[in-house]
Amino acid sequence: MTIHVTENAARHIGRAIEAKGGLGLRLGVKTVGCSGLTYTFDYATEVGDDDAAFESNGVKVVVRRLDLAFLDGSTLDFERNGLNEMFKVDNPKAIATCGCGESFTVDSTDSKVPEETV
Repeated sequence: MTIHVTENAARHIGRAIEAKGGLGLRLGVKTVGCSGLTYTFDYATEVGDDDAAFESNGVKVVVRRLDLAFLDGSTLDFERNGLNEMFKVDNPKAIATCGCGESFTVDSTDSKVPEETV
């Protein structure tokens, strides 16, 4: 199981951690939106017993083990387009996304949304 971070995303995460502190980025999922799940991003201040930590391009990404069923193999990128900037997740588990790009769906036979994510 792994999460990949592009150089652009690693630079952005590194600058944010340098300014705010913490040990890396916490990546997760939660149930919302028209397609079912959305990505969550936060500062990681610790790696708990129910977390997995990944190092990529010099930064650490922390993911709840329950969320790995939806995120394993994903690549995290960071994009700037004019005044807009955001993380972009290339997720091989996502089989569909909503029109606005805010949420995604996974194959229900592959992964079941855990109660803790809802």
